[in-house]
Amino acid sequence: MAKFELKLPKMGESVAEATITTWLKEVGDTIEMDEAVLEIATDKVDSEVPSEVDGVLVEKLFNVDDVVEVGQTIAIIETEGGADVSVNGSEVAVSKEEPVEAAVIEETVAVAQETAAPATALNFELTDRFYSPLVKNIAKEEGISIEVLETIPGTGKDGRVTKDDILAFVAKGKVTEEVKPVVAKPQTKVEAPKKQEIIPVSVNGEDEIIEMSRMGKLISRYMRESIETSAHVQSFVEVDVTNIVKWRNSKKGAFEKREGEKLTFTPIFMEAVAKALRDFPLMNISVDGDTIIKKKNINLGMAAALPDGNLIVPVIKNADQLNLVGLAKKVNDLANRARANQLKPDEIQGGTYTVTNVGTFGSVFGTPIINQPQVGILALGAIRKVPAVIETPDGDFIGIRHKMFLSHSYDHRVVNGALGGMFVKAVADYLEAWDLNRDV
Repeated sequence: MAKFELKLPKMGESVAEATITTWLKEVGDTIEMDEAVLEIATDKVDSEVPSEVDGVLVEKLFNVDDVVEVGQTIAIIETEGGADVSVNGSEVAVSKEEPVEAAVIEETVAVAQETAAPATALNFELTDRFYSPLVKNIAKEEGISIEVLETIPGTGKDGRVTKDDILAFVAKGKVTEEVKPVVAKPQTKVEAPKKQEIIPVSVNGEDEIIEMSRMGKLISRYMRESIETSAHVQSFVEVDVTNIVKWRNSKKGAFEKREGEKLTFTPIFMEAVAKALRDFPLMNISVDGDTIIKKKNINLGMAAALPDGNLIVPVIKNADQLNLVGLAKKVNDLANRARANQLKPDEIQGGTYTVTNVGTFGSVFGTPIINQPQVGILALGAIRKVPAVIETPDGDFIGIRHKMFLSHSYDHRVVNGALGGMFVKAVADYLEAWDLNRDV
C-alpha cells in the first residue's frame, strides 16, 4: 500500500489560499480518480477539489473553516502500489507509527497564515486559545479585541470559536464602542468615520428567518464597501440598435450551424465597450490611495445571474484582442460554467471594467454599483420597440425602432462628468454605426 498527498491545487496566479467549506468524504471512504473530496471557497467563488488517484481516505489534515495555502497537503489517500507519492511525485513524509496530530497541524497553518499576513492590531500571542486564520481575519476586520474574542463561546471542537460563532456575535451587535480597541485620533483632528450601528429587527411568529448564503454575505459586504469607497455618479444614453437587431436576426441561424454557438447580443455590446475603452483609457483604471493605476489590458467583467439568485462576474481577459466570434464563444463558455458553478477562481479576478445586463429581467435601465477596484460599470437596458422620429433627406417621419438605454455608473473621485459621458456616448456611437453588411 502507498500513501498519496492530496494538495490544494493552484487556482490562478492571484489566488494564494482557500477556505475549506465542506468535506465530501470521510476517513475510510473509498475514492475514485476525479471524484470530489472536499469543497473550498476563495473570497469570490466556490469550487471542488478532486482526487487524482483511486484509493481510500485515511487522514484529513484540516477542518472545515480552516484556511489552506496553495500547495499545502490537505489529505492523505491510501492507494495500491509501492512508494508513497505526492501530487508532484515526491515521497510523503507520513508514517503509521507517528500520525500527525491535528493540533500541531492547525498550529502550523496558523503560524504560516500569520507570517503571510502579520497582524497589525491584534496580538494573538497574548492568548493560549486556538483561533483559526479565518476567525482571526474576521476579528481584525471587525475590530474585535483579544479580550472580547476570549469571551465568545465556541461551538467547535474543544470549544473552539468557529466562523459562524464570530459572525453571529457580530450580527447581534455585541461589539460596542466600550470593548473596541482605542484608536488614536489623527493630528489633524479629523476623526475616522464611526462604524454604522446595527439596528435590531423585530421578528414575530409569522416571519420566516432565512440564513444568507456565504456568497450572499460576500456580495452584501462588497456592495457596501463599494458605496463607501466610490462617489457614484450616473450618465444615461438612449441607443438605436435597430440595425444590430436586424443583422443578428439574419446571421444567428448560420452562425449557430457553423460555430455550434448561439449568437447573443452580449458579445456585440462587449465589442463596443472594448473599443470605447481603447478610445478612453482613463476609464480603464483603478485607484490606489492617491495614485491612479492605468491598466494595460482590457479585461471585461460580465455579470451573470446564478440559479440561487446571486450574481458572479466572470472576466473576459484581453477582450479588445478578440473578434466577434471569439467574444461569442468566450461569453457563452463563461456564462454556462458560471451557472454550473464550474468557474475557476482566476476567471473571476483581474477585471478592469464591468458590464451588466439588467435588461434580461425587463429593466429599462439601472444604476449599478461599481465593482471595486474598478471605476466604472455599464448597465444594458432592455431592447424595446418604440415610436421614434426618423430623419431623412425628405424630412422627418415617425417609425418603429429598436431602442435601449445604456446606464453608466462611474467613480466621481477620478472620473468627471465629461469623461463619463463621452465614454458611454462612444459605446452608443459604435452600436448605432453597426454595418448591416458585416460578416461574422
